[in-house]
Order: sequence, then C-alpha cells, then structure tokens
Amino acid sequence: MTNYYKYLPTSDEDESWGLHVLNAGCNRISKNEIYPSVQHPAHHYFDWDKGRAFDEYQVIYIAEGEGIFESASCKKSIIKSGTVLLLFPGEWHRFKPNEQTGWDEYWVGFKGPIMENLVQQHFFHQRKAVLPVGIHESIIHLMLEIIEKTKNEKTGYQPMVAGIVLHLLGQIHSLIKQNNFKPEDITESIINKARIIFRTNIDHDISIEKIAEELNVSYAWFRKAFKTYSGIAPHQYLLQLKIEKAKILLTDHSKQVKEIAFSLSFKSAFYFSKLFKEKTGLSPEQFRKAMHR
Repeated sequence: MTNYYKYLPTSDEDESWGLHVLNAGCNRISKNEIYPSVQHPAHHYFDWDKGRAFDEYQVIYIAEGEGIFESASCKKSIIKSGTVLLLFPGEWHRFKPNEQTGWDEYWVGFKGPIMENLVQQHFFHQRKAVLPVGIHESIIHLMLEIIEKTKNEKTGYQPMVAGIVLHLLGQIHSLIKQNNFKPEDITESIINKARIIFRTNIDHDISIEKIAEELNVSYAWFRKAFKTYSGIAPHQYLLQLKIEKAKILLTDHSKQVKEIAFSLSFKSAFYFSKLFKEKTGLSPEQFRKAMHR
C-alpha cells in the first residue's frame, strides 16, 4: 500500500448533485507509529484525549490490524480487521490502531442530501457506527476506485466519484444484512483476506508462499483453495491486478513505461512489456496510443 490522502475543493455545481466528496485516502499505520499523522491538515488532526467532530460523513474501512473506537453514541470497543467505521457530522469520536499491530485504513469523506436521506430513513445510525462487515475485496476495490478518481481531479469527476460512494454505501448495507443470516465460511474468509493482501501490496514483489504463511495455511492448500474458489491461480490473479493497474497508469503520458514497470515491482521493463502484450494483445506503447486516438 502507498499512503495517500487528498482534500478536495467543491463547486456549487458539485454540491447540487446531491452527494459530493470532500476527501479520500489510505494509510498503512505500522507498529508504534504516531497516529494520526501530523501531516494531516489541522481541521482533521486530533488528540486522543480530546477526540474530534467533523462537519461531514466519513466511511473508514479497516482492512488489516486492530484498534479501538469510541463516539458520543457508541461506547469504547475493540476494532478488528474487516470493520467499517461510519462517522457522522457533529458527532464526537476518536479511534486509533493498536500499537502492537498497527492497521491498514481506507477512508472517504462526503456530505449531501442523499446521505441525509439515508440517515433519516434509518439505513445508517450514530448508534451503529461500528459495522463488522468482514474482509471483502469489493470494498477495497471501490475505495481504490474513489482514490484513483480523485488523483487528477479531471473535469466532471465529482458526480462520478459520488456515484462510487453511493455504491459503497449500498455494498456496506447489503453486507450487514447478509451477515445477519449467513455464517462465515472459513475458506471464503481466507480467500477474501488473500485478495485484500494482493490489492494492498500490488506495488510490491510479494511471495505467494509468504501470504499463505501469513494466513496460517499451507502453500499447497492455499493455492488449491484459491484456484477452486476464484477459478484462477493466486500468482495469475496477482499478475492480472498488476496489468489492470498498469492500464490505468499508462493513460498518464508523463509516466514512462519503465517507470510503470518499476512502480509495480516487475523485474524489468522488458519483462513487463512482454507480459502486458501476452495478457492484452498490445504492447504498453500500443495500448497507450490506442487509448488516445
């Protein structure tokens, strides 16, 4: 995971859409690391003893690690991986990762009458700010989509990213309802955790054997279970994620092919180009030209 955050200006037109995004980001907080980072703007930084309150809604997803959360409406509770924290405007709150584990967090801040209506209709409530939805790749995917759309702030991006936020809220609501009826399947849980590890480490050269070890299963079991469940071997799954990420990066003409190869931890630009052509039928240069015709 590459740490990232961005605070976004909005126009009257953006706000008239009904939902607009104010900030988004992701952080990997290591063991014993200061939290939150002092680099955040003053209006988002907080002292644990005092806590804070926002003038916005925020969805925060803890993908890995654990910590604690407390708000005006929720007593202090232990937060584990696979938990969504939902923050409400004007609601005092505080949270932090466990110093012994750290955590991986994704967040998006937003506001607008669409969300106000969802709260008024009791789809979301301050007393249920801690939502243990479980480990789900779909939530990571939507969070990463939001982050990518905010990076360049291309014209008209606000309604598009607001739509992704609404999709995210729908996904969270659906998962909460499903969890009330379906017992967790251990194999599904392990595969979902593996997918998240792949996505959050897409810019690293990671070992499948190491992931199996981290998940406390044998490599042979993990490879077989992953392929049975997903229809694709874990190594090929990771390569496909890297290729899809490369496609996004290639739309930025300021990035050279070798720079993209390096950022995705391919051993060489030649290997990256060869693999990219095998998977897409086009070389990176041909793909880039085709996207800008």
